[in-house]
Amino acid sequence: MAGIRIVQTAHEVPDKVVLNDELKQYMDTSDEWISSRTGIRQRHVSTGQTTADLCTSVAQQLLAQSGWSADDLDFIIVATMSPDYMTPATAAIVQNRIHAQHAFAFDLSAACSGFIYGLRVAKDLLAGDCHRGLLIGGEVLSKLVDWQERSTAVLFGDGAGGVLLEQSDETASQFLASDLQTLGELGDRLTAGYQPVTSPFATDATDPHQRYFEMDGRAVYKFATHDVPRSIERAVTASSLMVKDVDYFLLHQANQRIIDQIAKRLAQPTDKFLSNVANYGNTSAASVPILLDEAVRNGTIQRGQTIALSGFGGGLTIGTQLIQY
Repeated sequence: MAGIRIVQTAHEVPDKVVLNDELKQYMDTSDEWISSRTGIRQRHVSTGQTTADLCTSVAQQLLAQSGWSADDLDFIIVATMSPDYMTPATAAIVQNRIHAQHAFAFDLSAACSGFIYGLRVAKDLLAGDCHRGLLIGGEVLSKLVDWQERSTAVLFGDGAGGVLLEQSDETASQFLASDLQTLGELGDRLTAGYQPVTSPFATDATDPHQRYFEMDGRAVYKFATHDVPRSIERAVTASSLMVKDVDYFLLHQANQRIIDQIAKRLAQPTDKFLSNVANYGNTSAASVPILLDEAVRNGTIQRGQTIALSGFGGGLTIGTQLIQY
């Protein structure tokens, strides 16, 4: 069976940086209150860039860095919960802008697990007739935030990150095992972007504020700290490795407390768990690929290392992918 190789990584974030203390003008909060509970110090917020804009920049960077032509791409996948339109797909907009005429393109919606779910889909495509593809996680979550609600507004940021993938005969770069799980019965613990029925025949009286993030923080924390370690353990077991064999864990950057608790439950040193949540906040499907790109660029992650990528969030969903980078 052909191997799957991550050829290149890239990310893009808006220029606008919003520090914790700047949020005091919108709600009763402070840097100390936010950072002590979440580990977040700042976030990047769009002043006009759309999800497609951020994703297009990532795609252009990936092609320029790799030397690939857009014509080389067989598919483009964008994982997002904050698309510009219901249709066309964000991936279709990116396909047009980079002139990838031969690539089919579609969006994938699995919230904060979206990039990991996308890796699984891309793996299956590359095991078939496709040879090269582009996967991006991109979000403009600021449009789904109620900026007066401190329980959620302090958490989220905007950004995009992605990878180029190809079939490879090299044994040094493999997708080792994955574990995907959806707990739909807990879906109402984290919601955003409600689409009301608005026809003249409708009787939908749902509060329009449901378009904004609503979260049961305790339930989501319990889910993340209990179910995510189990997902990682299942993926590691399926790969015939042990948790201690993983060089680095790249988890969804939701909350530093969650990351630290998962490390504790896996009985692994915290320095194996890379983190940039302080600088970006929760960027949903973009958080894992942004972290991956930073770790590759600064030399922390190198070829041949075993990496566990894990996303978790709305759905509620979990996705873990174990790779040999």
